[in-house]
Amino acid sequence: MGIEDSNVNMDVLEDLIRNAGGCAVVDGGFATQLETHGANINDPLWSALCLIDQPHLIKRVHLDYLEAGADIIVSSSYQATLQGFKSRGLSLEAAESMLIKSVEIAVDARDKFWSSVNRKNGRNYNKALVAASIGSYGAYLADGSEYSGNYGPSVTLEKLKDFHRRRLQVLVGAGPDLLAFETIPNKLEAQALVELLDEENISIPSWICFSSVDGENAPSGESFKECLNIINKSDKIRAVGINCAPPQFVLNLVHKFKEYTKKTIVVYPNSGETWDGIAKTWLPSKYFDHDKFEVYAAGWREAGAKIIGGCCRTTPCTIRAISNVFKEKRKEN
Repeated sequence: MGIEDSNVNMDVLEDLIRNAGGCAVVDGGFATQLETHGANINDPLWSALCLIDQPHLIKRVHLDYLEAGADIIVSSSYQATLQGFKSRGLSLEAAESMLIKSVEIAVDARDKFWSSVNRKNGRNYNKALVAASIGSYGAYLADGSEYSGNYGPSVTLEKLKDFHRRRLQVLVGAGPDLLAFETIPNKLEAQALVELLDEENISIPSWICFSSVDGENAPSGESFKECLNIINKSDKIRAVGINCAPPQFVLNLVHKFKEYTKKTIVVYPNSGETWDGIAKTWLPSKYFDHDKFEVYAAGWREAGAKIIGGCCRTTPCTIRAISNVFKEKRKEN
């Protein structure tokens, strides 16, 4: 039996983009900022570990990004799965409560920030939206397969729907404004999500973001044209794009997606840095100057992206720079 959410405004995302001057800003790297505040998330649950023992840090990160100018904040549920929590010894009921908490913390932070800025004269803010993050099956596996798309022959369409179903139901019930399906690596999982939204009668506006390791195709090697042909058939999916891919790929992919879909395009790449496992340090990108992230973001906007932010290793400073550039653009218009 599907979920009824009759009070949902399916145009809420389009309304936000319009009120933001044609391009909304999504927040940046969540785990990166949690670590800045002292969290130790070296764990298969990753940032979702803080839902168990440090929820105050999650709220602090949401507020950091709201203060930086984010129009959309994404919940800490990317790595939060019922299976993952149960492997840590939580009951099913406790695991579901963690998913609910991820949305409630984000909503509470958004409402706290909204009340604060409304008390200050001369401030003109859009009320930010809360997107419930739903990571790919590969993210749950924590083996890097969200960047390969290789789930093996035992992972069928039905298995993927079964994996996502209850988590999706619980997150929808928690009352987010949006659903953000993130780092989807192949056509099969995209199809599973499209079918699941229909089967569960979910009408909260959603976006699906793919990862990419070559700047041309999904990690599985399937063309984005194939992937988008499936998504284009869904009226539940309101936006589609790329997250956690190297930023030097983004401009080409925005142009490519513009050819293949009429849906809103969303991009939030990583910083472009790479991890040196021997030296145990992050190395700067050879292709991308992170200090000029906002300059590149302006180019992505000109190419047609309507929702722009950052993923791993981007920070509130990144988001503030993007937001400031976009505010200047609104003044020019």
